[in-house]
Amino acid sequence: TDIARDGMLNGPNLAALKEVASVSSFPVIASGGISRIEDLLAVRALGPRIEGAIVGKALYDGKLDYRSALTALGGP
Repeated sequence: TDIARDGMLNGPNLAALKEVASVSSFPVIASGGISRIEDLLAVRALGPRIEGAIVGKALYDGKLDYRSALTALGGP
């Protein structure tokens, strides 16, 4: 979790996520700042080491629609 971005809804720190994923021997779950479908797509584009993403406030505030996000990401 990027604590500087958590709950701020201003997008994830893609550069830091990419760096963490490149050096981690474990799968990475992105968290902090995700507020739009475009953010989720950008996180997914970082590669297969990013296994998932946590979205919280954006769902609660209605800024991100769960069903639309699933559809955009190729889910059910």
